[in-house]
Formats: sequence, C-alpha cells, structure tokens
Amino acid sequence: MNAKMVTDSDLWIRRYRPGPAGALPVVHFPHAGGSASYYRPLCVALSDRFDALALQYPGRQDRRDEPCVTDLPVLADLLFDRLRPLADRPVAFFGHSMGALLAFEVTRRFERELGTSPAALFLSGRRAPSRHRDENVDLTGNEGLLAEIRELSGTDPRLLGDDEMLQMIMEPLRADYRALGGYHFAPEPPVRCPVAVLTGADDPRTAEDEAAAWQEHTTGPFDLRVFPGGHFFISENVTAVTDFVAGRLAARAQWT
Repeated sequence: MNAKMVTDSDLWIRRYRPGPAGALPVVHFPHAGGSASYYRPLCVALSDRFDALALQYPGRQDRRDEPCVTDLPVLADLLFDRLRPLADRPVAFFGHSMGALLAFEVTRRFERELGTSPAALFLSGRRAPSRHRDENVDLTGNEGLLAEIRELSGTDPRLLGDDEMLQMIMEPLRADYRALGGYHFAPEPPVRCPVAVLTGADDPRTAEDEAAAWQEHTTGPFDLRVFPGGHFFISENVTAVTDFVAGRLAARAQWT
C-alpha cells in the first residue's frame, strides 16, 4: 500500500507504526462499540513484518461528530468501498466480535464484486453466522448495555463511573448492537480464502463448537486456535495472537 492510499487525514484507516516497504497489509476490524485504538498493541507488534492497519468506524473517537451506522450490511458496503483499492495485491483481514462479521461480509463483497479474495481471513471472538443465539440486549436505556459490558469485561471499570466518558462509549455501543440485532445471515456460496478462527476458552458469547462452525463458510484451508481468556482474550494474549497471525501469513502458501 503506498502512502497515497493511507494518509494521516484518512477518516477510515489508522496506521500506528509504518511497516516495511511493500509489506502485506493486515486490516483490523473493531468490535461493537470499539475503535481503531483497541488494535494499537496488535498493530505495533505486527508492524515489523506487515503493514498493520486498523479501521475507524463513524461515531467514535475522532469521528464522534459523525452519525453511527446502525445497519451492518450498510457499514460493510462502506468499508468495502474504502478497502477495494487493496484488491490488486495480497491483503489480510482480522476482525474481532462484530468486526469478524464485518470482515467476513467485506470478504464476500471482494469475491462477489471484484472476483478476488484476501490472502487470509482471521475471525476472532465470534460464532459462525449460521449458529444463532437469542441475545437480545435492552437498548432503551443504559442498564442493559452496562450489564453486557461488565459480563464481557471489555471496558475499564473506572470509565463506567465517568458520565462524560460513559456517554462517549454508550452511543456507538448502542448503535452497533442495533446493527447486530438487525443482521440476518444471507446464505451464499462459502468464501474461497483461508480462514483462521481465534476464540477465548471462557468466552460467554462463543463456544468452541460455534467457533469451529466457521469451517462451513469457506472452501479454503481452515484453522482454529483457542486462547486462554474470555471474550476479550486478545488483550491478555497480544504476543501469542500476533505470533499466530504472523505464522499463518508467513506460511500461507503451504497452509493446509
């Protein structure tokens, strides 16, 4: 990716540390309520080998004055439009939780619209879309969302006592849960690229068999790795996760 494609003024993409010239881009898709900065440790750890990038959705951090997108396919379309210039070279996608669904949907669009696939698709902290759960979170107030945050342990508890910070968290989180609640998996042919699934051993939202079911959604090579921890196991296993990603990408030609 050249400098013209990702600049300091790019609204959608963050690069926290430059990678080697000509390095394979690894694009990270954040979770519900999350922002690009969640991936900073991962991006920095990968930047000696790859062009590690993180997406910034509208409505959070430096984009907080923009309206959040409350429709997951619409957000996938917007991300596809921003990422389609990468279709002329190898690229990898990494998505966590809601970001896994978005990375999967953008991959579908790459294959359907452009006839190309990512070199690898890493799907983390999310059950396969063919495995449905009834997980209705009350979005009318903050209590349902606060209970969800506490159960998943995805936010520093000190922030939950700061009203201003809480409001900044709640608006995009509510919008993303609305998008997730309205998402309906549309059966299509499986993707063709290699898929690696990462999951936490104690994730209350994704059982190991639900993570393994992603294999049904690709005709390419498949791998599943279970890490210690809960839904946000990445934060506790940055070195192990980056080593897994780097190892899979380094060996992608022989990945079986």
